[in-house]
Amino acid sequence: MADEARESIHIQASPEQVYAVAIDFDRYPEWATDVKHVEVLDRDDEGRGTRVKFRISALGKTIGYILAYDYAGAPGGFSWVLEKAEVLRQLDGTYSFDARDGGTDVGYVLAVDITVPMPGFMKKAAAGMIVQNAMKQLKEYVEAGGGAM
Repeated sequence: MADEARESIHIQASPEQVYAVAIDFDRYPEWATDVKHVEVLDRDDEGRGTRVKFRISALGKTIGYILAYDYAGAPGGFSWVLEKAEVLRQLDGTYSFDARDGGTDVGYVLAVDITVPMPGFMKKAAAGMIVQNAMKQLKEYVEAGGGAM
């Protein structure tokens, strides 16, 4: 069973800037510390990654997975579903970007289910940590001028 984590954060940048960084998968290793390698496998007509392969450090080892992205809500947000993975059953999520107070309120929802036997409270904590770290690192990168337009 998947555990769902939700987080929101305010970033002092426009929704367009935050969205641009969030879909620039090739640059994730620059700001997302657990992401070690990214390969965009397929792109849509606008150049956005629709299938993306990741290698991350997690659970004391390197894990690989492929996510399929949906931009139906773009640029106000986008979503993804897990297509293929080594130790994950589910890694589905959404980002949302809403203009507010001269910046952007970013929402992140992530449903995680892993195949490694682990107590439920630990799975839930891991999902929460993934989301919190991603939001913190995204904020720091964008506000430091990363991915500046």
